[in-house]
Amino acid sequence: MIKVAVPNKGMLSEPAMDLLRACGYKANKPTKTLSSIDTVNGIEFYFLRPGDIPMYVGKGIIDAGITGIDFCAEVSSPAVKVLDLPFGASKLCAAVPEQSTYKKLEELKNLRIATSFPSIVRNYFKNPNMELVVLEGAVEISVGLGVADAVVDVVETGTTLKQAGLRILGEPLFRSNAAFFAHPARKDCSEIATLARRIEGKLVAKDYKMVEYDVPAELLEKACAITPGLESPTIAPLRNKSWCSVKAMVKSEEANLIMDKLQDLGCKGILLFNIESARV
Repeated sequence: MIKVAVPNKGMLSEPAMDLLRACGYKANKPTKTLSSIDTVNGIEFYFLRPGDIPMYVGKGIIDAGITGIDFCAEVSSPAVKVLDLPFGASKLCAAVPEQSTYKKLEELKNLRIATSFPSIVRNYFKNPNMELVVLEGAVEISVGLGVADAVVDVVETGTTLKQAGLRILGEPLFRSNAAFFAHPARKDCSEIATLARRIEGKLVAKDYKMVEYDVPAELLEKACAITPGLESPTIAPLRNKSWCSVKAMVKSEEANLIMDKLQDLGCKGILLFNIESARV
């Protein structure tokens, strides 16, 4: 049985659990304990702080986990990224008082900066001796309380910083998203490989749809050029031998345009289906 860590709170928690459940795992967060067991799939899930997961996975205490790339970068975790995940996108930005005259990030390297990511900040400014105020949260209030001159914090919309009288300065110091990580010595074990395949299958299913349609035989090659599929489309003869049935995977973002093209070509019975999961 392998151990897998899942964020217990924050913007990564629900999407991570939804993804695992969609992959067939019983990832239900208990009310009084920090772990639950999925006996069918042989996994014990641990619900931990997102910032602690890189340490547990990096040391091999837990085999794998879902957390933000920024949390792994902050502690220089040896955990190996197996898959990027399509949620938890964020950016680490510097912010200064609205009325300040600062125009460039370089101007901040000698100021007192409040942040929850001191290692990333020091690495960015390449100043190991810069004065940092390390906080667990509510970083934006530090300037108003007089303990810092600027902040570096995770930004989604920027509304919280603006309400605190701050403005974002320059480009993000670091961009992040959620990812599936594994301990280097465990990343190739069968249970983790299966979990990774299931997750990847759901991600593929999100990116693709299945289109099915009937096409006159004389237009088959033109239709297949519109829907080439991954390897090639599936083609089946119909009772009316002057027509064929075609099925192919298409990119979700292009699906409706493809349906328009097929209809303009002369295809009939054009159907579009969601894909629950896939292996490609």
